[in-house]
Amino acid sequence: MPTSLPTQHPQRQTLTNEIHARPFLELKPPMRATMVSILSGEETEEADRAHLRALCDHYNVGHPAEGARHFAINAGPMILRWERHGEFSTYQFLREEQEVEEDPFTDPVIALLPRDWLAGLPGELLVGLHIATEPTVRDPKSLARLFNHQEPIGSDVAGGAGRVWTDFRLHTDHFGRILIEDHGLTAPRAGRLVQRLIEIETYRMLALLALPLAQEMTPKTRRLHEELTTITGLLDDPEAQADSQLLKDLINLASVAEEMVLTTSYRFAATRAYAALVTRRLEELRETRIEGFQTIQEFLERRLLPAVQTCVAVEQRLNTLTERVARTGNLLRTRVNIAMEEQNSALLASMDRRAKIQVRMQSTVEGLSVVAISYYLVGLIGYIAKGVDNLGFPLHGEVVTAIAVPLVVGLVSFGLNRIRRALFG
Repeated sequence: MPTSLPTQHPQRQTLTNEIHARPFLELKPPMRATMVSILSGEETEEADRAHLRALCDHYNVGHPAEGARHFAINAGPMILRWERHGEFSTYQFLREEQEVEEDPFTDPVIALLPRDWLAGLPGELLVGLHIATEPTVRDPKSLARLFNHQEPIGSDVAGGAGRVWTDFRLHTDHFGRILIEDHGLTAPRAGRLVQRLIEIETYRMLALLALPLAQEMTPKTRRLHEELTTITGLLDDPEAQADSQLLKDLINLASVAEEMVLTTSYRFAATRAYAALVTRRLEELRETRIEGFQTIQEFLERRLLPAVQTCVAVEQRLNTLTERVARTGNLLRTRVNIAMEEQNSALLASMDRRAKIQVRMQSTVEGLSVVAISYYLVGLIGYIAKGVDNLGFPLHGEVVTAIAVPLVVGLVSFGLNRIRRALFG
């Protein structure tokens, strides 16, 4: 009897199926395959599907589903496998052979593709590999012929069930070569092995994409560090240029540094991720040394890891640079703030002195005002007293004026004080 379930997350089924996506192919030797990885950016997914549909139409087979990111189908003369990743797509073309050829890298599978279809793939070719699987053991001379008489890199893998040979070089057809000797691989194990080798080569190249960028940024980063050191040294120099000019120089330096970080951050982060994938896939090979030959892991650790560390070091230097710029900016702002506070203190002290002077001047003016107003009022009283005296009233003008002086001065002083308190509190 069905059990009632809570509301399911809308992505539950999709997330459950994701772990089963991109299954390994089952491969039986002898087999030939060609793989290409096309770097096309993150906006060409639909263009990839459209180009793939054109190939499916050519072989009259089904199309990938709408929005699909992986697809595999038997197209008649070959098995076609396509995978879409974040910034690249991989195409695999596989064909089972009837017998082992002396040179399994002649007559590659891509010769079966329609004319110009491969050249029309959206994007740029980053990885191209011819892979051959055969149930034989090659002698050294035969191996040397397959790899242009260069010493190959090889190891036993999968617990000795297979042996892998490669040289990590581009040959005259601009493709790399991997030879797998089957010493007891089952079809599923052979499929997993081929997929891991493809991923090692693809992720190796993607990890190295940041190396030219790191080499370009190295002298620029060193020059910015020198400029920042100069600016920082000027902060303690009392005779240095004005703070405004230092701040302008620092802003220009910060903008350049931030632009460099934005330009490189995605690529450097991708390098770290791809390098980690390479390391994981190498561990999954379970290599065993063949006497006298380098293993794949040894070769890549000696060549790939230093390049990855270079990218990591440049990224760290850029991050350190931006942090130093921020700290220097804080120091400069602190210096500017201290200078402004000192100017403000001096200004306040000056204003305080001016206020005291104004108070004294105001007191002086008020005293003069009392004298002036009192003088005029006493004069008016004197005129009035003389006029009354002339009219026949017995008033002595001088006496009245003398008596009025202290009274008028007192009243004027009292009145001005009342007015000042009313206006200024």
